[in-house]
Amino acid sequence: MLYLLHQLLDINIFQYITLRAGISFFTAFILTLVLMPRYIAWAKAKNANQPIYKHAPDSHQAKSTTPTMGGLVFLGSTLIASLLTIKYNNFLALGAILTIILFALIGIKDDLAKILHKKNEAGLSGNKKIFLQIGASIIIGLYLYFGGFMTELYIPFYKYPLFDMNILAIVFWILVFVSTSNAVNLTDGLDGLATVPSIFSIMSLSIFVYIMGHALLSEYLLLPNIKGIGEVTIIATALVGSLVGFLWHNCHPAEIFMGDSGSLALGGFIAYMAIITKNELLLILIGFVFVMETVSVILQVGSYKARKKRVFKMAPIHHHFELKGWAENKIIVRFWIIALISNLIALITLKIR
Repeated sequence: MLYLLHQLLDINIFQYITLRAGISFFTAFILTLVLMPRYIAWAKAKNANQPIYKHAPDSHQAKSTTPTMGGLVFLGSTLIASLLTIKYNNFLALGAILTIILFALIGIKDDLAKILHKKNEAGLSGNKKIFLQIGASIIIGLYLYFGGFMTELYIPFYKYPLFDMNILAIVFWILVFVSTSNAVNLTDGLDGLATVPSIFSIMSLSIFVYIMGHALLSEYLLLPNIKGIGEVTIIATALVGSLVGFLWHNCHPAEIFMGDSGSLALGGFIAYMAIITKNELLLILIGFVFVMETVSVILQVGSYKARKKRVFKMAPIHHHFELKGWAENKIIVRFWIIALISNLIALITLKIR
């Protein structure tokens, strides 16, 4: 809408991505701050609480009265702020919005089933959730492929593509989408634990997005220049703004949880940004906390099936530290520190090519 004002009224300032990104950030931030308390009050009145997983540490039972599905608010704020500020004819920006909506719908279906049946186990089964995630990933992958998006595979520290994946890029992208959305979902187990690493990841990827959309900067830093990609920065800053507003209520002790509606959409969007910036492999570092949580589950399950022994006291790994006696807030902040450091290291790859 702001870009339309630039075109219709010749308001030149609204053509700049940096200005519209700043506006989207503060619009989403303010909307989330205003709407979240109202949603929390409504959710409490409707008993839309987070069912606690029966095998979770005993301390989590105190959270059984905490409302969930806060993702609806911060994602709604993100979409409103984005639609007010992006170009409506931008192929990659529309793909980002499509990604948020599709993965949010999967999470909403899962959250509603848990709330209505008052049981964590009543949500989507693991197989059904992955099936829906694959379906959403196929839609987005086809959208990118037939929209003419580049299918070359890049690796960190090397300025040239290794090879062109062609149609197989869709399969690779499906793997990125499913693994990332599930990784963020697994991490969302403590107050604010998934929120801040998501902010760091989105901010890091936003830097790549902006540079790759800028002809001079991308040439200087030896990154591929992708026409129109810079517009996605505006959606990313809107999401960061809404997450900061959400964190105001989600920090320990949390007044609201994001639910699968929020975590799956966050993971899907982070995966989308990694794909369009050709950072699918660097995502291992950018989302290191999410990777760490996922690997801990894989090791735990694999070890128990193979040896009937556990590697950790409980998985994901944040529960392991809970059972070791660490205070919840200490676990959260230390994981935030790890996320910050891993993202700073990832950004170093901008110059080392």
